[in-house]
Amino acid sequence: MREYPGGRVDLRSDTVTQPTAGMREAMTTAIVGDDVLGDDPTVIQLQDRLADMLGKESGLFVTSGTMCNATAIRAQTEPGDEIITEAHSHIYIYEGGGFAALSGVSVALVEGLNGIMNPEDVKSAIRKGDGSLGHFPNGSMVCVENTANRGGGTCYPLETMDEIARVSTENNCTSHIDGARIFNASVAMGVEVARIAEHYDSVSICLSKGLGAPVGSVLVGSSQMIDRAYRWRKMFGGGMRQSGILAAAGLYALDNNIERLRDDHYRARRLAEAVSEMGYNVDMDQVQTNMVYIGCEKGSAEGMVSKLSDQGVDTLTIDDSSIRAVTHLHITDEDVDRAIEAFAASR
Repeated sequence: MREYPGGRVDLRSDTVTQPTAGMREAMTTAIVGDDVLGDDPTVIQLQDRLADMLGKESGLFVTSGTMCNATAIRAQTEPGDEIITEAHSHIYIYEGGGFAALSGVSVALVEGLNGIMNPEDVKSAIRKGDGSLGHFPNGSMVCVENTANRGGGTCYPLETMDEIARVSTENNCTSHIDGARIFNASVAMGVEVARIAEHYDSVSICLSKGLGAPVGSVLVGSSQMIDRAYRWRKMFGGGMRQSGILAAAGLYALDNNIERLRDDHYRARRLAEAVSEMGYNVDMDQVQTNMVYIGCEKGSAEGMVSKLSDQGVDTLTIDDSSIRAVTHLHITDEDVDRAIEAFAASR
C-alpha cells in the first residue's frame, strides 16, 4: 500500500501516514452529532467498539495518545501520588512532564531490558506514604508501555504483563497500559488485545500511528473511571463537537488496518537484517514490530540522517549515536529496497 504523495521514503515515524482514499470516504460520509453533549453516533460506535475489543466497559475518544495517558493518570491518581513506569517510557520522556503538571504526581522509574520492566523491579519501585512517617509519596499507579518505543518496538511477554498487573493489584495500585501500538503487539504475538489487557484497569489506544488514522486515541476501562476521565478531558480542553468525522477514520482503521500491520513488521525486519549485515549496529532482538533502531559512531547520528535525507530517505535521531526507522502503511517493498541502498551508500 502507498497512496502517499511525493517521492520520498519517510521512515521518521508511523505518525506520518495520511488517510487513504477509503478512509477519506468514510470520513466524508460519517454521521455526526455533538460529542460534548454525548450524542455523536459515530464517536459512540468507536468508543463502544474499542471497549468491546479490549474487554472493558467503556471508552472515551480523545485527541491524542498524550491526552489519553494524561486523562488516565488524572482519573486514577490524586495530587501527591506517584506513578511507576519504565525509565524510557513515552509517559516520562515524550509527554512534556504532563504527569506532574496536570496530575501533580511524581514518578518512580524502573530500568527495563529493551523497554521491558521486570515485575520484581516494579514491586521494589512502589512506595507508600503509610508507614513512611510521611516521607514517601503514595505509589498508586503502574504504567506499562506495550509496545515499548524506546525499547525498539518490543513486546511484553504475556506472563510479564500478567505478573505486573498482579503486583499492582497486590500493592493497591491501578494498572494502565500505554497501548499506543498495542495492535502491533497483538499481531506480532498472535494474541488478542483483550487478552493482553485482561488484568489492567485502563488502556490507551492510538489510532494515528500504525492504524493510519489522522487524529485520535481512545481510553478504555471501567465505566466509573471513564466518567472521571470525561470530566478531565473537558478540563484539559479536549471536548470536541462533530468529532464523528475523526472517529469514522478510526472505525475504518479497525476494519482495514490491523492485520496488515504484519506487513510493516516484515519490512522492518528486512531492513534491519540488511543494514545489520552492512555493519551497522542493530540489536535484532529488539526488532519485533515496525521499528528499527540503528547505532552509529558517537556524534554521527545527525550526519547519518542528513546523508540518508540527501538520497530521499527520512529518518529521526534518537541521540547522538542512534537513529530510528519506522515502517508503516505507506512503505512498500520498493521503499525498503531504496532505504537499504541509501544506508549502503551512507557508510
